[in-house]
Formats: sequence, C-alpha cells, structure tokens
Amino acid sequence: MRISYINDLQAWEKEFTFSYPFVVRFSETDMFGHLNNTVPFTYFETARINYFKHINWITDWRDTQSETIPVVADLQCDFLKQVYLDEQVDVYVKTNKVGSSSIDLHYMGKNQLGQIVFTGRGTVVQISRFTGKAVAFDEENISKIKEPQATIKK
Repeated sequence: MRISYINDLQAWEKEFTFSYPFVVRFSETDMFGHLNNTVPFTYFETARINYFKHINWITDWRDTQSETIPVVADLQCDFLKQVYLDEQVDVYVKTNKVGSSSIDLHYMGKNQLGQIVFTGRGTVVQISRFTGKAVAFDEENISKIKEPQATIKK
C-alpha cells in the first residue's frame, strides 16, 4: 500500500489522539451492503467539526458577527478495506501542518478490529465571509491547533 501523504504508516497511525465513533447505517450502504464511497467524506466532516469543538477552536466561526469562516479547500479519501452495515468505524483526526491561514488535516478510519479501513487528508482555509480572501490565524488559534489533544469517544 502506498499513499502519497503517508511516509511511515505505523508512525503516522501513532500520532492520532482524537477519534469520533460511527456505526454504519443502512442508508449509508450500497445495494451490496458496502459503505457507499461518499460516506467517509461525511464522516470526515463530522469528526473534523467535533475535533475543532474539542479543542475549542471554532467558537468564532459559529458567531454570525465574526469576519472569518472555514472552507474546505480540498479533501481526499483512500479506501483500504470494505466496510459493511452495522460496523463501527472510529474516525481519527489530526493536524498535519499549520499554515498562516490554512491547516492540513489527516484522517484515519478504523473498524472494531483495529484495522485501518480508509485514510484521508484535506485542507481547511480560514477566509473572510465578506471578501472571500484568506485570513491569517491569530496566535491563540495557532497554539490550540498545535497542542496535542486527548482521545474523545462519544
């Protein structure tokens, strides 16, 4: 297995500290009972939002008076194993790189056997809701996203 954004799978896997659990619902499967290939992107979104909440990072973004909002600039998923109805998948999120106005996040989905079933990466950019242009993060937000985070299970 070769995934361009992962140099050493075992080292990469150990860097995750935050996860969010999902159970595959019937509506998320195709006619063969496999997880539909669009669903991990929804899982990424939910896990990402909960990751940001966990580190208290998106409070300003939810304020309708705030100038800045996050946008997903790109997102990809690599499928490694089949996932089926009623399987539990824990989706892990970690910050890979922090730029002046963007962050690169990595994702890992693991089944109940601890096997990696899919991986992903994506870039989130903070922009002005008025101009649509990138806005640099302040120091407080940069420090929150760089701090190691504890695992959370709901």
